[in-house]
Amino acid sequence: MFHKYYDYLIVGAGIVGLTIAYELIKRDSSLSIAVVEKENEVAEHASGRNSGILHAGFYYTPNSLKAKLTAKGNRLMKEFCKNHGILIKETQKVILSKNEEELKTLYELKRRAEKNGINVEIIDENELQKIEPNAKTFAKALYSPTTASVNPKIVCLKLKEILKSKGVDFYFNTNFFKTIFKYKYLINAAGAYADKIAKMFGKGKDFVLIPFKGIYLKYIPEDEKSSIKTNIYPVPNLANPFLGIHFTITSEGIIKIGPTATPAFWRENYKGFKNFNLKEFLETIFYDTKLFILNSFNFRKLAFEEIKYYKKVKLIKKAKELVKNLKGKFIPLPVGIRAQLLNIKTNQLVQDFVVEHGKNSIHILNAVSPAFTSSFAFAEFIVDKIKKNKGVKNSSFFVK
Repeated sequence: MFHKYYDYLIVGAGIVGLTIAYELIKRDSSLSIAVVEKENEVAEHASGRNSGILHAGFYYTPNSLKAKLTAKGNRLMKEFCKNHGILIKETQKVILSKNEEELKTLYELKRRAEKNGINVEIIDENELQKIEPNAKTFAKALYSPTTASVNPKIVCLKLKEILKSKGVDFYFNTNFFKTIFKYKYLINAAGAYADKIAKMFGKGKDFVLIPFKGIYLKYIPEDEKSSIKTNIYPVPNLANPFLGIHFTITSEGIIKIGPTATPAFWRENYKGFKNFNLKEFLETIFYDTKLFILNSFNFRKLAFEEIKYYKKVKLIKKAKELVKNLKGKFIPLPVGIRAQLLNIKTNQLVQDFVVEHGKNSIHILNAVSPAFTSSFAFAEFIVDKIKKNKGVKNSSFFVK
């Protein structure tokens, strides 16, 4: 039991919790803040296992929170990294089409980019070859010059270092559900468990987080002809929040293939039956089965397609659709889990960030990609909302 009384208690030491603490202390250095984390270090889950891609912000529906915050977040993250000597790789990105139907989506992405104030270009095959000689597309591609990559773990560790120097307390290896804290205001940034904490405060009643497993391969090209120098993505299915199997380049120059969006069986189902959680397993199976029967957002096709990628050969075959040459070594990398918010009333995956406000608490329920890119801008948004709604009994704000 801890007896210190905090102005703000933040649950979760991922990128969202850390940047909110950073924004709070930046505005008022006299605040007493604690960050509670069940693991022994920051960014042990989604924040430290994502690709570190800084998205440009053109995927997202205009006027959504993702659209409003991603471009600014990209800029603020780059500023933070430059100010603290963290390597940024200006990888850029191309999105490739396979047929006439996908060309329509490509132009829809261009339209969204224009609405969101993002710099992208529709380019032809000749222009594509100058940017990424190994990429192949049908007639046109979309080029994003502002996409970049950083090491997410290094960013989070730097934030922890700064916050500790400013007097922020960290409680690692601490289970929020079993520990008593005294605080004026609670910020729930608990990632995969945010819905569980929200329900303790009477919030998040219409939602549950269901896990999807992201499998990655490290690609070591056999030769220069088979190499990749730019992030390569397929045209996404805009009906769901996943971007498809793609190539990304880390800030250290490692080429990654993935991730999948394979339905997982519990929230930390990284490998086999390690850390098996029966209660979560039963809950997840219930909702997955329901989605399968209803076939919401074409869940059956998604599940059957993604389950195939447990076989490395199938994942490699899918990646080959994007490039002319794919020869070399393919090494499994640590798996990530994406906790995706499901609206249990509509049986739809929620595309946008979702935040709910209660009396003296705020609950971030759907901090999925591009949450890492958006994090500094998202933190500004959250702190503004806290200041505005502090003391208000109940309110919710999110854009569908």
